[in-house]
Amino acid sequence: QVQLVESGGGLVQAGGSLRLSCAASGLRFSRYTLAWYRQAPGKQRELVAAAGSSGSAKYADAVKGRFTVSRDNAKNTVYLQMNSLKPEDTAVYYCNAKSYYYTDDDYWGQGTQVTVSS
Repeated sequence: QVQLVESGGGLVQAGGSLRLSCAASGLRFSRYTLAWYRQAPGKQRELVAAAGSSGSAKYADAVKGRFTVSRDNAKNTVYLQMNSLKPEDTAVYYCNAKSYYYTDDDYWGQGTQVTVSS
């Protein structure tokens, strides 16, 4: 019954911004770490950013200073604000939820395409 619904992807010029959203249902949102991953053509899937329930955040080196992850526990939603986008950021972005207490609980959104043109 767990569902992660993403939105906000699209086509943007280099230097522009996008905000991705992921709305979760069917789980106790505050008990999960929420994260964004991405996979570019011909590349391995990589962690972009992760947000703990209490507000902690971690970022991949490639996006530090440009991306910000945040979550609204009352709305069961996690966001990824992407600024100063580069062509290398082009990828399918996936929302992930992982339980703090049950390590086998690991859920994924459908993915949303982000394309950054030169």
